[in-house]
Amino acid sequence: MLQLTKRTEYALIALVHMVDRQDQATSVRELCERYPLPRRLVAEILKDLAHEGLVLSHRGSQGGYSLALPPERITLGRIIATIEGVPAITNCDSIAHAKDGGCEVHPVCPIRSPIERVREHIWRLFEATSLRSLVPAPHAARSEVIQRLRESLAASATT
Repeated sequence: MLQLTKRTEYALIALVHMVDRQDQATSVRELCERYPLPRRLVAEILKDLAHEGLVLSHRGSQGGYSLALPPERITLGRIIATIEGVPAITNCDSIAHAKDGGCEVHPVCPIRSPIERVREHIWRLFEATSLRSLVPAPHAARSEVIQRLRESLAASATT
């Protein structure tokens, strides 16, 4: 089944941590002391996110990383694409499979089109989900976030 990589999970942890600290830099050390994450991997991930313009790198004794954009403008889809590319659901979607000569069933495959539609719906949901919506909200605001997520899911299911 569709599963995010550890690199993407660590990126999400780091980014969610930064949301409420927008005026302060967050260091790799701080992240890895707060959460049990491997420092070298977190440093690589943050460099990738900086290269793609999702975080800013700050040098110096108070250095670290901060969000480059408001959390409402950073989507889950953009984060996933930065870290692992657009995920494949079936073998025929994967680049490695295409390099191996593709699938012999491809020209007459009865599931290719329906599965592609499922992948597109999932991807639209990732693109519609902001980093802000991943941040735990105070109890009063949670029901509003849940309602917006339900509306988003309902809208993507009808298209």
